[in-house]
Amino acid sequence: MRQPTVAHVFASDIHLSSESPDKIALFESFLIRTAKSAEALYLLGDVFEIWLGDDDDSDPHPQIIDALRRFTNTGTKLFVMRGNRDFLFGLDFAAATGAGLLPDWHTIDLFGVPTLLTHGDLLCTKDVEYQTFRKYVRDPTNQKSFLAKPIDERRQIAENTRNDTRASMLEKDEFIMDVEQITVETIMQKSKVDRLIHGHTHRPASHQFSTADGNVRERHVLGDWYDLGSIIIAASGGLRRLEAAEFITAPDSVFN
Repeated sequence: MRQPTVAHVFASDIHLSSESPDKIALFESFLIRTAKSAEALYLLGDVFEIWLGDDDDSDPHPQIIDALRRFTNTGTKLFVMRGNRDFLFGLDFAAATGAGLLPDWHTIDLFGVPTLLTHGDLLCTKDVEYQTFRKYVRDPTNQKSFLAKPIDERRQIAENTRNDTRASMLEKDEFIMDVEQITVETIMQKSKVDRLIHGHTHRPASHQFSTADGNVRERHVLGDWYDLGSIIIAASGGLRRLEAAEFITAPDSVFN
């Protein structure tokens, strides 16, 4: 049996779709060449561009599900968090891939540092319109009603919603769609963590700040995969942010 590297890999906002075959190939290569050597892989939401239920077998869903199952069969743990594009991940998806589904807020001990994981959209509290929409689509009754519809009808509803969302985003200031600092500080203090890792905003960066209780905390934002593809690797020595050019072309050096 293989001996995994004592490291955890984090990624989000991969946005896999049939329209981006290069990205699909990159993700599969990432699983095979890089992530399988880690102890655990955390995908913190928006793995797919859209997910309309576990019965949605449109491309590239079957291909990626198969890739994830082969990945977990190697022995590396896989944890998946629902994002704003794939919040309808269910138990069938988890069973098919061998993944553990995480709640919206999930705390882990990351090499001695209490760390909070989240997709990131719940931190964007200035965007009241989005938070109202999110509350509606995350309601179990509304989800049950949506999933009971034929898949073609769900696709049409989703397309109409995406068109409305695009139009709405064009009218919003950039700062509205970023995280609210007071929300970040409040949830970190409430969760009693020193570190936060999230995606969603597509603004990769690392931030350090002091909170009202006098503690210094840090927030690490994962990048999206629309252009470059990026990950964060956590090991006993700390965190490292890598882009695809590094974690694909030289996978053997990633965990060194």
